[in-house]
Amino acid sequence: MEIQADDSPLLASLAMAMVERPRSTLMELAKAVGISKATLYRYCRTRDALVARLMAHSLGLLTQAMRAAQLDASPPLDALRRLNANYLEHRELIAFLVYFRREKYAAKPPTGQSEWEVSLDRFFLRGQREGAFRIDIPAPGLTELWASSIVGLVDAERRGRVARAGLAELIEQAFLEGVSAR
Repeated sequence: MEIQADDSPLLASLAMAMVERPRSTLMELAKAVGISKATLYRYCRTRDALVARLMAHSLGLLTQAMRAAQLDASPPLDALRRLNANYLEHRELIAFLVYFRREKYAAKPPTGQSEWEVSLDRFFLRGQREGAFRIDIPAPGLTELWASSIVGLVDAERRGRVARAGLAELIEQAFLEGVSAR
């Protein structure tokens, strides 16, 4: 069964259910999101197939969110704000990817750079050249710092340590200004 665009809320709920209950059976996951096991079974017949489908869906939506931020065409700070906002619309998928990518690649990490890394490195380098981002940190370092900030704060929000309100601004401020008192 092909996933439809209107299935995104269900898939986001399934992603969060898997993060919160990583060892759940399909029956338990279906119950957690309020659907029958038969409905879930139509999406995926096994737990591994569900993880694979959610990985593909998550990576696809986050790639779309990155492209929609117009990293190559907008002023760097505007693009960064859009990127933060776009990614936070998919916070459940970010949490899912963090948990299940780590599990998937624990034994053998992927080699080479992903499209995501290449695009963000290029964006941060452009921002450095235009004077928007500091130049004493290499562009790949800025990519990693931004990604770590968004991943860490999305997880902190999920665990109730930081509020959802103002999260995009918190990520932007912490990333751009650091945490030192001036």
